[in-house]
Amino acid sequence: MVGAAGEASGLPVGLMWPDDPILANVSTEIFKIRNARDTVVGVAARTVAKEEDSDVIDWIIHLPARGSLYVNMESTPQENGHRIGQIRTGSRDFEPLIGSVAERWVSDTSGEVDAPAGRIELLATYVGTAKRVDEFESDNGQGSLE
Repeated sequence: MVGAAGEASGLPVGLMWPDDPILANVSTEIFKIRNARDTVVGVAARTVAKEEDSDVIDWIIHLPARGSLYVNMESTPQENGHRIGQIRTGSRDFEPLIGSVAERWVSDTSGEVDAPAGRIELLATYVGTAKRVDEFESDNGQGSLE
């Protein structure tokens, strides 16, 4: 786990990171998810596992009102600094969807003394599959696509 910058230990008091060699190159960060109005609407965890020549980067995104997403990111950012990932699976509202997530760092420009250095912005694009509604359920009896 990674703590706030400048802290002597990245772990909360009393929490012991497992002492297993397989986890030696693994870090986990936990974030609040905020909407456009800056209201906290969920939590996310990003795990980075360092391998010999690249990193394995995964996100678990949980929105209590909608469900969870598991996203596997490309290890190398694109030229514009964005990292792109694929939605591998989801629960509840996200279960039938496929899509991608873009991750980018946005530096703080507020000038406030106690402001964080910046934030990570996630932009998700979802694609669902159209399915035929049973003709007896539709209003006009001819069926329709949802």
